This record gives sequence, C-alpha cells and structure tokens, in this order.
Amino acid sequence: MTKMIWQQGELIEVTIANLSDTGDGVGRADERVVFVPDTVPGDRAIIRLVHVKPKYAHGKLQQLLETSSYRIRPSCIVADKCGGCQWQQINYDYQLVAKQNQVIQALERIGGFVQPPVDPVLAAPSALGYRNKSTYPLGISATGQVQAGYYQKGSHQLINLNQCPVQDSRLNPLLAEVKLDIQQRSWRIYNEQRHLGQIRHLGLRIGRHTGEMLLTLVVKDWNLSGIETQAQEWLKRYPQLVGVSLNRNGDRTNAIFGAETRCIAGVPHLRENFAGLEFQVRPDTFFQVYTETAEALLQIIQSELNLQGHELLVDAYCGIGTLTLPLAKKVRQATGLEVQPAAVEQAILNAHRNGIDNVTFLVGAVEKLLPQMGTIPEVVILDPPRKGCDRAVIDTLRQLKPSRIVYVSCKVATLARDLKLLCQDGQYTITRVQPADFFPQTAHVEAAAFLVLSDLHKDSNSFTKTEI
Repeated sequence: MTKMIWQQGELIEVTIANLSDTGDGVGRADERVVFVPDTVPGDRAIIRLVHVKPKYAHGKLQQLLETSSYRIRPSCIVADKCGGCQWQQINYDYQLVAKQNQVIQALERIGGFVQPPVDPVLAAPSALGYRNKSTYPLGISATGQVQAGYYQKGSHQLINLNQCPVQDSRLNPLLAEVKLDIQQRSWRIYNEQRHLGQIRHLGLRIGRHTGEMLLTLVVKDWNLSGIETQAQEWLKRYPQLVGVSLNRNGDRTNAIFGAETRCIAGVPHLRENFAGLEFQVRPDTFFQVYTETAEALLQIIQSELNLQGHELLVDAYCGIGTLTLPLAKKVRQATGLEVQPAAVEQAILNAHRNGIDNVTFLVGAVEKLLPQMGTIPEVVILDPPRKGCDRAVIDTLRQLKPSRIVYVSCKVATLARDLKLLCQDGQYTITRVQPADFFPQTAHVEAAAFLVLSDLHKDSNSFTKTEI
C-alpha cells in the first residue's frame, strides 16, 4: 500500500499510545510516528502537522475527539503555554508509570539489557510546590512592564508569572514583588539579541527544611546603581531572606550563571538540613531541586549498600558532598572527586561543619583523578552530569574493579550507554535500578543503578595499590 504524502499544515487524526522521553505524546498514523505536545496516552485527537519527515512528524493539538482517562485539569493557568512543565495535564500516578517505562526502554534499547530489574518509581511526597530553586529569565512586555517567567513552548516568547505551582510556595511573593522593585529602580532588562541592558535572570532559592532564602540577580556587569540599598530593603521585607547576591554573566550565551558571584547584603549562602547534616548552599551551587525525594533516594542507597564501616568509598562528581558526607559516616574512609574548585571548597566546609573527618575531597577531572588515588575502593558512587561519564572513567573502573558501583543519573539515555560498557563481558551485573521522581510535572526522571562485580573478575584487578 502506498503511503499518503503528508504536508506541513495538514490535519490528521491520531490516537496517542505512549509518551516520549521529551514529554510529547506519541501516536501512529499511516505507519508513521507523530509526536504531539500536550497530549496524553488514550487521547484521540485532530493534529496539525508542523514538521514533516519521511518516517515521522511533529504535530500540534487542534481538537480533542476523545479524552484519555489519564488526563486531568492542570494546576497552572498557563500550563498550555509555559514551557516549564510538560505533564501538568497528566494524572500523577500515570506520570510515574511513564517514567518507569522510560527507564526500562532506555536500558533495553540503548543498553541492550533483557528485562532489566527496574523498580517502580519512587514517588515524590508532593507533585506540586517542591522546587527549592527557580531561575527566571527577565523581559519587557509590550507596555514596558518588567516580566519574569519561562519561555513559551517551542518559542522564545516569555510567559509572565507571578507564582509558579511547582516551586516552593514561600518563594511566590518574591517572584511577584521583585519585578516591581526592578521596574521602580529603572534597571534595564537585558536584550540578548542586541547584547544590551543589565539584568538577565532572577534566581530564587530556599532551604526546604530551614526556610532560609537567597535572592540572586544575574547581571551583564557589576554596575547596577542602587543595588546595595535595594538589597537591604529586600532583607528587611522578607524575614527568611538571608542573602542577596549578584552573579555576573557578560557573555553571549544561553548559560544562566557566570563564573563569579558577589554577595551584596546578608550572607552568601543559606543553611539546609539534608539527611541529618547541615549544608551551606550558595546561589550557584548544584543541589537537587527536590530535597525530600533526594533524601529518600539516599536512604535506599544506604540500605542497598548495607555498609559495615570498613569500606573505602569514592564519590565521583561529588559536588558539595551531598552524597559523600552521609555515606562517609558509614565507611572507614571516603574520597570525593569534583572538577569545580568552588564546590570542593564548600564540600570541605560542610565536612568540618558536621564534624566528619574521614573524608578527603580532591579537585580535578574524575577521569584523571580516579587512576591516581593510591587505593582500590570497594564502593564507587557515580553521579555525573547529563552527558554521563567520560569513556576514560568507564575504562578505569573496569580496570580497578571495585566490588560495587552505584550510578545515579539524571538522564537515562546516558545511564544506559554507560551501564552497557560497565557490564560488557559480564564484568558487572545490575542488581537493581531505582528510579526516583525529582521533577514532577515534567518528563525528567532520576535513577540509581546498583552494580556488583562478578565472581570471575574479583581476583584480577589490572591495578595494584602500588601502581595507582
């Protein structure tokens, strides 16, 4: 049978069968795949084709003919426009099912694993009001008003927000009111096309357990007239606000933060309690956005490892020690590896603050530090950025042969790729994969994979302690 020729702008009928890893609904028509944002499995809909390829197309929802049983009314009034969330129209229980399927499919298709042991997703305590950090681009409306929000789906048009249902609700007053202060100060909003103006982003952060807040303006340069006075006014107005900072980003870039942050008033960090420890968190520090789910996943990691106190542990990509320090309390010696010097500085301070003295933090690329440590760890924690591990890290681990590896990932495609390499020739076996929902209302999913060294490889380390 000859396939019909699809044309851009054409209307077709599609039934949505599942969800892609980017959050779009996925349907089939005329033996071709159609990706459609804002749809839910079970929806039958009229779709307008917007991008057509030989084997697939991207469409836009025009009319719902039949509504999925998983479809709900979004909690946000701009959910159909704002690009911050993809799944507010999907029942939360089904979001969890979709995320588990996303992990399974990545491990099967990319990793080549047969029936991988993927547990149900660790659900978030609440599907709303969870984000401890939000960073909003700023803009100017057609009438000259300062706006803050997220970009419209598929565009660079700013959707103005006065509150956001997924961020901690205690931050909402700052989001609504700080825009008015910027307006009254006549501070110029940055224009990225012309590379003119001053203020690029508004950053808000809160300690979920302590309530302490930070306010940060990302600026093109330091010359922001009256910022010291305004910063003091903000500290007086918001009792939980402990620090106001400027971060300078003078580059033509999509990156939000620049390399340097200056505290203008108050202190340069907030205090947060995490897993029974106290951490200092700065405006530009990486810290999981859902504190409670991160703590719950850590508890599972601790339970699965069942540490006895004699182990040597390495935490690669350790950041400020969020995983390193709680685990260090249960082992003989822990070492954290991190390429960012500022993060290591904070990790060392956090160790001292909590009286943990059996941990060492090293600055440098993991692929360079790991072979030079002078010891073979029994346990290695991997928590890399979205791009996954450098191939040299995988190769070194296969030579070192630690007894156990825990790979914590925020992108299951690179997780599957790296696990395939680690498990090559049966060297490691995946005993469990625990997904966790750090990002409700979005398609993102975190996962912790637990690996054990096979018996055949336990006595054949390529390195010895004197060689490393």
